[in-house]
Amino acid sequence: MPQPRVVFMGTADFACPSLEALAACPDYDLVAVCTQPDRPKGRELKLQPPPVKNAALRLGRPVFQPERLRRPEGVQEVAGWKPDLIVVAAYGQILPPVVLDLPRWGCLNVHGSLLPKYRGAAPIQRAILADEPETGITIMKMDAGLDTGDILTLRATPIQESDTAQTLHDRLAKLGAELLLATLPDYLAGKTVPQPQKPELATHAPKVTKEEGCLDWKLPARALWNRIRAFTPWPGAYTHFNHGGQPQTLKVWEAGVEPCMHGAPGEILLAEASGVVVACGESALRVISLQREGKRRMTAQEFLSGCSLQPGQKFE
Repeated sequence: MPQPRVVFMGTADFACPSLEALAACPDYDLVAVCTQPDRPKGRELKLQPPPVKNAALRLGRPVFQPERLRRPEGVQEVAGWKPDLIVVAAYGQILPPVVLDLPRWGCLNVHGSLLPKYRGAAPIQRAILADEPETGITIMKMDAGLDTGDILTLRATPIQESDTAQTLHDRLAKLGAELLLATLPDYLAGKTVPQPQKPELATHAPKVTKEEGCLDWKLPARALWNRIRAFTPWPGAYTHFNHGGQPQTLKVWEAGVEPCMHGAPGEILLAEASGVVVACGESALRVISLQREGKRRMTAQEFLSGCSLQPGQKFE
């Protein structure tokens, strides 16, 4: 059997291991890569290519960057590659039915959750935020819905207490590439029976907003601990405090739960080298690593050497 002609669609870092795995596998002919357009980033708003574009160029594959894939010129370009299979991972656009119907083996998606849980744009952050004990990767046959297609394979991984969204992202990206290559042979040979999702078990993972990073000290300490982990590195968890009569924003990078300490929500209970302990709606949080506006990330000890905090002061 000739090599299946594969088109890869992806944009973010999460997609790069799957792209690289397909390119390295001699069983598939990776004919082209479709990704989002370059976007302005940084203080100078210079156009920056998405990670998948950089990876595709490094691999010597043709790159297509439609503003909207569903437009006729986008569909025509993809059809011209005559794909037998389209593989999608963290692409950022919904594929229209006309594209879904192009390949004889359809379109497969590498999704960063155990579907039907956490359908949507931010499954990794939402799983940590919800205090899930595990998450994983689903290889799904795509349909016209948002992550609603039939499941081909799943693989779980525990969410460790040391995990942040970044560390879990990196592990799932690698796991996704491994599971994709493990899934394709049986799927293409017709040996895999797709399993419909159970819609009654579905949960959703909407895109994260910057505002969600604000810490509400009335919440339990464990909920705030999960929020810090879920929003590291972006958008970051943050709080406000008054320093020398000036309101400041403080980014919290790392913390731990103090189950036996209590006080009014937001009240600083201890300020010592091992951390700043802040009372929550339930228990307290020991802030271990933090960052003031315009400054670098610091340990609590470094922070306190330049910014005096006293028990009884409050974070807002």
